[in-house]
Amino acid sequence: MRVLLTAWGSRGDLEPLAALARRLRELGAEVRVCAPPDEEFAGLFDRVGVSVVPLGPSTRSIAAGLKAPTPDAAFRLASELVAARFETLPAVAEGCDVILATGLMPAGARSVAEKLGIGYVLATFHVFGLPSRHFAPAARPGKQSPDDETDNRVLWRQDAERVNALYLEPLNQGRARIGLPPVADVRDHVLGDAVWLAADPVLAPWKDLTDLDIVQTGAWILPDARPLPSELQAFIDSGEPPVYVGFGSMAMRTATDLGQVVLDACRAHGRRAILSRGWADLSPADDADDFMVVGDVNHQALFPLVAAVVHHGGAGTTTTAAVAGTPQVIVPQIVDQPHWARRVSELGIGAAHDGPAPDTESLATALGIALAPETRSRAIELAGQVRTDGALIAARRLIGLRPAGA
Repeated sequence: MRVLLTAWGSRGDLEPLAALARRLRELGAEVRVCAPPDEEFAGLFDRVGVSVVPLGPSTRSIAAGLKAPTPDAAFRLASELVAARFETLPAVAEGCDVILATGLMPAGARSVAEKLGIGYVLATFHVFGLPSRHFAPAARPGKQSPDDETDNRVLWRQDAERVNALYLEPLNQGRARIGLPPVADVRDHVLGDAVWLAADPVLAPWKDLTDLDIVQTGAWILPDARPLPSELQAFIDSGEPPVYVGFGSMAMRTATDLGQVVLDACRAHGRRAILSRGWADLSPADDADDFMVVGDVNHQALFPLVAAVVHHGGAGTTTTAAVAGTPQVIVPQIVDQPHWARRVSELGIGAAHDGPAPDTESLATALGIALAPETRSRAIELAGQVRTDGALIAARRLIGLRPAGA
């Protein structure tokens, strides 16, 4: 069995693929990966013994700039990524049985699978990019819907038009070059016949949220055996459990002086803080000894040792905190993050910050909810319900797609 895994996106899109690659290799499959050429992503796949074929530009070069990308830049990136898939995937996918694609609208991957006559699967880590009558689509560059439009079905049709504006021309140009007919709707084409949902059923129930066929495998979690740095362990051991604050691949352009804001919010509760520098570059101009700034560390080892986890609401971080039984505060920025924030609040395992731009008072208020004893009790209770075998389930399903006798 040969499988090509591909995505372009943030660490939240790539780490689950590394978890799936690990399980596939354990089951005897050959795994190939096409992903952005960021060094940290190559490191993820090195951990599972898979090399990465570069696809498109570095994600960090696009996402972590000082200014938000312009709409024109979004259209250029869409065209560049589609072209990169048609240029890169055919050679890498040669001899494979299936392509599994995820991340930012992977237009082109299904066309390559079609040309090669192999299987195709679209995976997602949440349902909020799928058409629904229950919620509106996330923001996307292009012609915006009228402010007074409230019918979600209409809003999703208009979202499909924005997707076509971004991707349809380069997709059909690529298809023509490899001898395939044009498609009329990019989103429907990319979604395929059934979408795989790599999210935990307790954290992300999806029934009736979309009309699409969904296969829910559970979250794809990459085990992490790395020890915590000795200086970080010493900091944790030197007092009461601190609060962890990190926003991953989010540049957090909505907030000013964010490092000092989060530090002062923790101090308002008498708590020390561990600040993950991340793409937001959290680094307060403060020389006190009640906080520590860290780089990439093992969240699976760290989160059980802290009082609360403050983060952006990525699917992976939300799941890791839930598995650890640690209360969380989500400061949502984009796409699925507001939905994860709401879900954490609904489950009673943390708090949803009101909006993407925290100040000391607003963050301290949300943190007070997370630090309440009843929140911790509920988080510990729910931790035992979250499944951790999703990557194995998905790997077995993928291998089951291999044609009989192949």
